[in-house]
Amino acid sequence: MKPIIPNFNYNSKRALYLELYDYIKMSILDGDIQAGEKLPSLRLLSKSLSLSVTTIELAYNQLLVEGYIYSKPQSGYYVNKISSGMGTVPANMANIQIKSLSTLDDIYSNNSETESLNKIKPYHDSSCFDFIKWKKCMNKVLTEYSDLLLYESDPQGELALRHEISKYVYQSRGVICTPEQIVIGAGTQQITSQLTIILTKMGIKHVAVEAPGYLPVLNIFRDREFAVTPVSVTKKGINISKLPSNIRSAVYVNPSNQFPTGYVMPIGKRYEILKWAADNDSIIIEDDYDSELRYFGKPVPSLQGLDNTERVVYLGSFSSTLFPSIKISYMVLPPTMAGLFQSVSGGYSQTCSKTEQLTLAIYMEKGLYQTNIKKLRTLYSQKLQSVITALSKYAKDFINPINSSSGINMLINVKSIKTSEILCKEAKELGIITVPITIYTEELSDSFRTLVFYYNQIPLNEIDNVIKSLVKKWKN
Repeated sequence: MKPIIPNFNYNSKRALYLELYDYIKMSILDGDIQAGEKLPSLRLLSKSLSLSVTTIELAYNQLLVEGYIYSKPQSGYYVNKISSGMGTVPANMANIQIKSLSTLDDIYSNNSETESLNKIKPYHDSSCFDFIKWKKCMNKVLTEYSDLLLYESDPQGELALRHEISKYVYQSRGVICTPEQIVIGAGTQQITSQLTIILTKMGIKHVAVEAPGYLPVLNIFRDREFAVTPVSVTKKGINISKLPSNIRSAVYVNPSNQFPTGYVMPIGKRYEILKWAADNDSIIIEDDYDSELRYFGKPVPSLQGLDNTERVVYLGSFSSTLFPSIKISYMVLPPTMAGLFQSVSGGYSQTCSKTEQLTLAIYMEKGLYQTNIKKLRTLYSQKLQSVITALSKYAKDFINPINSSSGINMLINVKSIKTSEILCKEAKELGIITVPITIYTEELSDSFRTLVFYYNQIPLNEIDNVIKSLVKKWKN
């Protein structure tokens, strides 16, 4: 094996473990480190590079999460086989530069434009978002750019916000795009509805979806008369061998944080699904659901950033990382599909508030969105740990938590003779949001009920008492 001797930039703001992760990842992709080879132990590499064991372990953990390596108990870390000819970084990725804007004037100077609440209120944690900073950005829109509000919004979304999104998704997720490829809409369901129009124009009327998966999206495709094929999900993501072959189709996936299981699709499987799309002239719809909210390491890079054949549609949303009522989502279309959208967009109006779009553009331009993401990661990781601790204290043999590394929810298996619907109803009576999962890939006895448990809105200092009350109610 080629010696691991990275040239660290000690003046860089990038963490050393990420520099080491980058070096090993590229060595694997370039073939300098072969599949099956054993990596040096944590202590050995720590000694040779004069780095802490923690730094080495963080780098290995990130490679492990993304599927570049695997571990053998009592043996060490080994390199996974990544069977793809698509393993090179896109040529335009290394040199891409996105101009930074200081005000909305830079965008618009040459532009022609001058369910009711439930009776039982769920817990809401006001510490999740700083509305004072949001209000300041909105006031700036209302006082300095009020003339823009006298005109309807661009059907594709405000250019200022599309510009900020293009910068953010490249820096945080490795998504390569221009503002012209981005379409903004009021929520993922509305964005998906627009996407069905484009797919229909492309002659695609068949879609595969993950099972279990996000049911509202499945229903949208069915309502638009698409043939829908549910495909089972394993711990490595969707079962690619079950995807349609020799039929031009689309597949809807959550590769970085599968809903509701939280599984992460490893790098080898990512190249496999990209190859499937290329071989079958098909499209991958990558819903990057809550991908930023990982509680160790860094978020897993997007599928779109690995795609060299322009077959990935990237979906993103701000509902979980800002506040639910914001209802701003977006999709990044390959250039050809973006052209199709523009050809039909004249017949549609923008459904997303222009005021909120411009507010979010300023909020992102000031760096406040990135700061809020860091705050949420810290807060939600503390909440997650508190939930796990409380479950261990009050329900060790009653509730089994599944997946505890990302997102705003977790799966739990509840040992109960009560139906899932009754358990969810009783949780709601305490102001706790849970959702039954009727399709699940793990083999469980009939005495277990699998639920999605949303812990994100419960105040941190109330989690212990909330879990205690929930367990008591479910056991009675």
